[in-house]
Order: sequence, then C-alpha cells, then structure tokens
Amino acid sequence: MAEGTRDGPQTGARPVDLFEDGLEERLRSRGPLAARLRPTTLDDVVGQDHLLGPRGALRALVDARRLTSVILWGPAGTGKTTIARLLADAVGAAFESLSAVSAGVKDVREAACQARRRLAENGVSTVLLLDEVHRFSKSQQDALLPSVEDGTLTLVGATTENPFFEVNGPLLSRSTLFRLEPLDRESLRTLLDRGLAAEGGTIEEEAAEAIVDSVDGDGRALLTTLEVALAVAGEDQPVTLDDVERARTTRALTWGRDDHFDVISAFIKAIRGGDPDAGLHWLARMIVAGEDPRYISRRLVVLASEDVGMADPTALLVATAAANAVEYVGLPEAQLNLAQAVVHLATAPKSNRTALAIWKAIDDVRSRPAGPVPPHLRDSHYRSAERIGHGVGYLYPHEDPRGWVEQEYLPEHLAGTRYYQPSEHGQEAAMKDRPSFGSQELPPDSLGQ
Repeated sequence: MAEGTRDGPQTGARPVDLFEDGLEERLRSRGPLAARLRPTTLDDVVGQDHLLGPRGALRALVDARRLTSVILWGPAGTGKTTIARLLADAVGAAFESLSAVSAGVKDVREAACQARRRLAENGVSTVLLLDEVHRFSKSQQDALLPSVEDGTLTLVGATTENPFFEVNGPLLSRSTLFRLEPLDRESLRTLLDRGLAAEGGTIEEEAAEAIVDSVDGDGRALLTTLEVALAVAGEDQPVTLDDVERARTTRALTWGRDDHFDVISAFIKAIRGGDPDAGLHWLARMIVAGEDPRYISRRLVVLASEDVGMADPTALLVATAAANAVEYVGLPEAQLNLAQAVVHLATAPKSNRTALAIWKAIDDVRSRPAGPVPPHLRDSHYRSAERIGHGVGYLYPHEDPRGWVEQEYLPEHLAGTRYYQPSEHGQEAAMKDRPSFGSQELPPDSLGQ
C-alpha cells in the first residue's frame, strides 16, 4: 500500500493512502448521494453547532490541537462517522476505522501496533474510529485501554446506544463523552438544498416539507429519500408530494435500548401528570416500534398502585384487566385495552400514599428491631394457648356496633406509628373521617408533598 504524507514523507502531516484516496474519488462520483455529499471539513458539517460551532467544546479541542479520546453518542444520521474522519484531518492524524460488528481483539491490537510504528517512524498520531462501540465485548474494550491510556491511539467511539449502559467504565473514564442531537428542521433543509444542488434537481415546497417531516432528524435518511424521489420524478421534473410518498412508503422508527428506557419514562411521567394525550402518544410510539406489550401492561399495573392508589381503587382493576387482555387477545387488538387503561389512569385522581406507606414500613423493618408479636395478637386457636397468654385481651371488632374497636396492632416499640395517611384526592379524601385513622397526623416531610 502506497503511503506517504500530504507534505512529504517525514513532515509529521497526515499520511496519504493513495488507494483510499482513489477509492474516495470514485465513491464521490458514483456512490449514494449521502456519500457524495460527505463534508470535507468540520465547517461543512450541518448541525451539531453545540459541539462544532465557535463555542463548541469539541471545536475547542481541535483548535487547540489537544484532541483526546472521545465517545460520540447520538441517533443514526447525525454525523458521527463523518465527524470522526474530519477530526483526524483537522489535527493532521492518520485515520483508522474498525467496526465492532466485524472486528475482534486481534484487529484492535494490529491497529495499535500500526499506530505505534507510525508514531515512532513518522511522528504521526492515529485516530481510530470504532463504529458501533457498544457492540464491543468487555475483552475487546479492555484491549483498547493500554493504547488509549498512553496516547498511542486517539479513540473516537461512535454509538447510538447510551454509553453508560454499554461502554466499560474504564474506557468511558478515559474518554470525553459528546452527545449528538437529531438534526433540526433548519439543518435538514440546508442538507436538502445541498442535495438538490448536487443533483441539479428542484422540488415543490410541500414535498420538501414532507421529506423533512419524515426522517426524524436523520440526515442520511433525508438524502436517501431525496435521491429516490428525484429518480421517481424523472429528469428535469420537480419532485412532488406524490413522488416523496412513493419514494418513502413507510416511516422507520428507531428503537434502541436508550429509546426503550427514555420513552417508558416519558410514558409513566405523562400518565402520572394527568395528560392522557401525551400518554397515548408515548403508547403509540412503543406499539409502532415493536415494544413488548406485556412490558407496557406491567408498568401500568405498577403505576396504578404507585401513583393512583386509593384515590381511585378501581385503577388497579382496570390496569390488571388490560394486562390480562394483552395475554388473552394480543396485538393489534389489545392496543384498545392498553389505550383505555392509559386514559383511565391519566384522568384518575392521584395519590402515592400507599406507596409511601409500604416504603416507610419496609425501611422500619430493615432498620429497627422487629420486636415480638403482642400477646393479644398471637394465635390462640390451640389448646392451652390461653394459659400462656396468647390471645388474651384481644377485642373482636365485629362484636362492636361500629365494626371497629380502639386497639393496638403494632409491636410495642412501634405503637402509634402511622405509615398510611390518606390524601385529599379522590376517594381517599373520605377515609380521613374513619375512626380507625384517629386524629394523628404525619409530619409534613413524610407525606411526599
């Protein structure tokens, strides 16, 4: 392989790989539109101004020639691979690329060996792009550590998944994490205009808006859709809305581990906050993305007790019925049962007092002495129980006209403790008037308000 540098063989500038340069030239003339429009400098990158703009942290590292290992985390089509290549160019480093899908420990060690030789012979550092870094096993990630730590390799890891879940702590601690955002409408429109200019095409405004709306901030998907739509429209014809719809018959919805946790979090918070429309939106997102409906129904059953509780005791019945329907009917029909449960739970009065009560009771059991069962509460259904005091003094509530008697049911050291204190919401408000609750109030900081 012919390798030199752009400014001579020993200047320390970025090496030139004649084979790769020739391949890139052919790809720019024959490859997909997204490949042909790949930026050649960081200034050409569309979007990510919070990282690459004048005050961007990543731009500052490049300008100061102090680029360290980084993890680029963001959705597909936001420029992770492109930025990695441009970072190497910007700091005059050699560029190596490995995909975690196909590379192994041997490939990592070979890349490190070549980087060490390149640095020793030519004084040229190496930027290693590790695409899909979240797919690397622990042993593969560990193989990178020595070279990253001593600076032999400057790692640029690209991932669509939350690195805090997928990347080893030691490797993450040696890297700076930068989050890439989906492209906004302005950036997508800029990219669309570049694509039209490159192809010499035109587009109707309605069709342009449809493309921008359909790609969820994915620049690569936008250019792919535009390229197909231009072909559908025909030479010298403007792209119409019908051309766009024919070019992109379905809208793909990305769904990774990060989406799973973030969307279910938004789902629960929307219902807890009493917004049925938002709850239905997040439910629809999960259904379209293929989330397990049993997981959704389990979360609703938990929410019914944690966030609605005794303010509406029927909420648990509705959530449990929806969970049963998911098992009995299955999707797509069970989406109706899930939707009914979402609307019921979102519009129900809310109280977390039963949840606070059990959490406090468990905390007491774990942190305080258990204490013996009071004698009057002990089992007395056997011969001689009364002789040893078991059950003596127990008052049977049904013998009182009120159906309730004043009696201590807690261990002696917890006498008078209140775990459950009704709220003022829904059916729970009426419980405060029941004699069993007396007049004792919990301290304000124990009510979860």
